[in-house]
Amino acid sequence: MASTIWVNKQALTQSQVHETALPLLGANAVRLRVESFSVTANNITYAVIGDQFGYWNFFPADGGFGVVPMWGHAVVEVSHCPDIAVGERVYGYLPMGTHLDVVPGKVSAGGFTDMAAHRQPMSPIYNQYSRLAADPEHDPAKEAERMLFGPLFKTGFLIEAMLRREGWFGAKNLIITSASSKTAMGLASVAKDLSPSIKRIGLTSKGNVGFVAETGFYDEVMAYDDISALSQIASVCVDFAGNSQLLRKIHEKLANHLTYSCLVGATHVDARGPNSAGAGGGEMPGPKPILFFAPDHAVATIQELGPKGFGEAVGRSWKSFLTAADGVVDIEMRAGLKAAETAFVETLQGRTDPKKGIIIQP
Repeated sequence: MASTIWVNKQALTQSQVHETALPLLGANAVRLRVESFSVTANNITYAVIGDQFGYWNFFPADGGFGVVPMWGHAVVEVSHCPDIAVGERVYGYLPMGTHLDVVPGKVSAGGFTDMAAHRQPMSPIYNQYSRLAADPEHDPAKEAERMLFGPLFKTGFLIEAMLRREGWFGAKNLIITSASSKTAMGLASVAKDLSPSIKRIGLTSKGNVGFVAETGFYDEVMAYDDISALSQIASVCVDFAGNSQLLRKIHEKLANHLTYSCLVGATHVDARGPNSAGAGGGEMPGPKPILFFAPDHAVATIQELGPKGFGEAVGRSWKSFLTAADGVVDIEMRAGLKAAETAFVETLQGRTDPKKGIIIQP
């Protein structure tokens, strides 16, 4: 039997465990048994903007339900592909469930691409699986950290690459909301290493100021209540919080000193609107906020650096981040899909402790 969490796409706190018999495995296909995956704010973004960006299409469900994609590890349980052996372990995009059937193509020592027909319209970034035996990013001692930080870190890496490619839009300050989030920490880490002249200012809730300061990723940490103290000098804002009123306050404080406004992981995309930032009405001062879609920027950065150069650049920054982030988050292992359901709702409702990283073993 295969078990999967089906989430109500119109009411994300409502879900059910869907059980079904495993189907016959097709020619050249491989059955993966899910070993572990992380639950982070990234997964909430996949669910909230799933219809706009096709995230519900990777692991289809019936009716008004969908399966939230997760990042994690799996083992080959059955293989009809001569190039993939039973017992191999892989890392990649997995359902919130126990099994996934894939059709490996473009197979190399380091990985393969799932060529299943329904996945081809989506970004190829999400269809690639790493074979751990020959994966340069794999560290057996850091598997939990990779699940928690890996995809989020790469988003941060790509944001920094875009900003640096654009000369930081002439800014001297980088303002990051939801500074306790994993993607924000990834961005701050890469900026610290590759753009040290840019001042990194982390904005967070009052209760998280101490934690964010202790990470060491930011030059300055401020509570949201203190936005009025922001210096009116050329700045870029990267908004992970998805709070329309907060974004408006930043725009109103900095106005024309804000040279670029970037929206990432939009958990309230509709509320923010293209340039209204929700509450308050009317257009905000400063630049129109632009939604950042990581797969598109990944293509641009790979074209700029070349596939080999891109992999090496990510690898260097990733190793630096892992060293800096050691001990920042406590890993919390939870067993069973019901635990995944609970963790997803906790994260959706903002009830998770930023000091904890949740790993599910279904």
